[in-house]
Amino acid sequence: MKNEMLFNKNLVHDSGIKHVSGFAEYTDDISEPLNTLYGAIGWSKKAHAKIKKIDLDNVRKSEGVISVVMYSDIPGRNDVGPVFDGDPIFPKTKVEYYGQPLFAVAATSMEFARKAVLKAKIFYQELKPVITIKDALKKKSLLFDPRIIKKGNASKKINNSKNRLKGNFTTGSQEHFYLEGQVALVIPKEDNNFLIYSSTQHPSETQQILAKMLNQKSNSIDVLVRRIGGGFGGKETNFITAAICCLLSHKTKKPIKLRLDRDDDIIITGKRHDFFSDYEVGFDEKGRINGLKLKLASRCGMSPDLSMAINERALLHIDNAYFLRDLEVKNYLCKTNTASSTAFRGFGGNQGMMAIENILDNISRFLKKDPAEVRKINFYGNKDRNVTHYGMKITDNVINELFENLKIKSNYKKRSQKIKQFNQINKFKKKGIAITPVKFGISFTTIHLNQAGALVHIYTDGSIHMNHGGIEMGQGTHTKIAQLVSNSLGVPYEKVKISATNTSKVPNTSASAASSTTDLNGAATLNAVSKIKSNLNNFIRKKYKIFSKNEPMYKSGHIYFGNRVFNFDQIIKEAYLNRVSLSSSGFYSTPKINFNKKTFKGRPFYYFCYGAAVTEVTIDTLTGESVLDRVDILQDAGNAINPALEHGQIEGGFVQGQGWLTMEEVIWGDDGKIKTFSPSTYKIPAVTDIPKIFNVEIYKKGINVEKVVNKAKTTGEPPLMLAMSVFFAIKDAIASISNYQKTPNLDAPATAEKILLSIKKLKNII
Repeated sequence: MKNEMLFNKNLVHDSGIKHVSGFAEYTDDISEPLNTLYGAIGWSKKAHAKIKKIDLDNVRKSEGVISVVMYSDIPGRNDVGPVFDGDPIFPKTKVEYYGQPLFAVAATSMEFARKAVLKAKIFYQELKPVITIKDALKKKSLLFDPRIIKKGNASKKINNSKNRLKGNFTTGSQEHFYLEGQVALVIPKEDNNFLIYSSTQHPSETQQILAKMLNQKSNSIDVLVRRIGGGFGGKETNFITAAICCLLSHKTKKPIKLRLDRDDDIIITGKRHDFFSDYEVGFDEKGRINGLKLKLASRCGMSPDLSMAINERALLHIDNAYFLRDLEVKNYLCKTNTASSTAFRGFGGNQGMMAIENILDNISRFLKKDPAEVRKINFYGNKDRNVTHYGMKITDNVINELFENLKIKSNYKKRSQKIKQFNQINKFKKKGIAITPVKFGISFTTIHLNQAGALVHIYTDGSIHMNHGGIEMGQGTHTKIAQLVSNSLGVPYEKVKISATNTSKVPNTSASAASSTTDLNGAATLNAVSKIKSNLNNFIRKKYKIFSKNEPMYKSGHIYFGNRVFNFDQIIKEAYLNRVSLSSSGFYSTPKINFNKKTFKGRPFYYFCYGAAVTEVTIDTLTGESVLDRVDILQDAGNAINPALEHGQIEGGFVQGQGWLTMEEVIWGDDGKIKTFSPSTYKIPAVTDIPKIFNVEIYKKGINVEKVVNKAKTTGEPPLMLAMSVFFAIKDAIASISNYQKTPNLDAPATAEKILLSIKKLKNII
């Protein structure tokens, strides 16, 4: 008898109706206790300076102000750095970026608080800031010593190659622009305990950071998160809002709400790392790479934050889907006087992938070959050419078949010919097309983070309640895990309830990041369910004298055991009356993975996600504007738990990647002031920017070879990299101006200004 599966079913997101109707409760919607005060942050107006004096007299006298805090009010650790120190809550003597918090106030209204912080008098001794990657490299302003990764003898292979190229390439930064900004509500409890409501991807680390700040134990801090309105990595380590809010509550003994307005949010918080790459490559007549030397540098901002891990993942993805036999990479983590760059969807992987994709695109244009064919000839193989530069053997490779499948489905070859014909007869409008692959590794590269916990209860009426360590941030994690539970117990989906992620229920969890949330927390939840089922099975076997060696089947609200059929709800009542435990914790740790960060060898990933996208664009050579005419996507999602949710993630990830590579440009002035600090100066994709034709398909032959829940694969981060096809389609359109005889010089994001500049360079106008 087969179980009735709830997998591969398009169930509605558990909060979907609430999202669109406005009834979904976020941190800012939580009812505030009586006597709640409101916080605001006073931040530095200089990017790099010594603090000579902070005069807060006028701040304290300002209407409604109850309390003011600065570094001297912190009883414990004055740092929110998640791995390394370097992120002071409030600095003592020196500011290191424009927007760095210096003090905070609590007032009787948010308006009073925000007006009060503007009355501070800060006296500085200005220092010259380091802003750009190039300046940092020139001044040797680095967070760590450069890292060198070697495989084979790249220099020798390059020198012995008939064809060689040199060049450089830049990918820009990106603002997270989550719908829900940084916000926290802190409620003091008895015995100096605190209840924290925070929009965070990492409740456990929030708990630990705040406990250390107060010089208390973690058990004095409870962090609750029901949902967050988007994170994209920007709420993984950004603890400053919750920390300052908690500090104000600690001092005033009052509930405090602190919500950053959008401008302050953008100014204060970190962004995606922008990367600079400098390369030298040798290759044969077919375009296959013989040897590659790569210099990879990133703007990390004023502190380490997660830059070490992010650059590490960039190094782990410089191959993308390509076998690199001989390779040498030098990696530089640049310290700059900007807000600390932090996690962002892709976590460095996409920056590394863009570097190799640009190289392959340039190789193809040098050889006057179709970039698709040059990419294909460099793909990893299945029986040979299947070991990465970090020593991991690839056993789940489907990129060759998937890539060819998409080429046929999208009619790539015929459309490429038609586009060339279009470009011959159109002077000012030019079309371009590109197909790019994705191979993205899934797991935290910091091995101990690959673990999760869960807590499951079955109540006497047969209803089920569960908690796990994952954060619901719109991606549908709660829905998918509820599907897993309902399927395992054979009960209707409606009987399963998931409440807020809570550090007092599920401790020591990892961040909802690395595209591992459902994998980890789903497995931990099923582990808890399996323990309860074992209790039930033993109870039924003993009470009803069932001697069958077969395991029972949980299906359609019943338990089929031996030749007996039991009603699920009735058995639950009987089990309770017979003192059988109907509650259990669960745990899961990812198997097989290992990685030596010093030698850069091992198996850092449990499996890989594969995908490919074909994008067709039209550019206006007079204005530089670009339009996405059509996008075709084929994404390997394994045996998807909920295809509708996966489709949403694929579409959303692609559009976010499109924004990063075409229009979202973060600009700092020479003085370190961020110029793109509001919706009026920072453009993200709107409904008019999405592709006119948008075909998204899940690869039907996909299945995860590893033992993950439902043999599924994640669609959290990988789809963002599909947008690489947009950038190279634009580059293809520009190349048509020279009748494909010259290689355009184009950096990301490919804004209208950069497209025009590239066209002028191609025409030798500048």
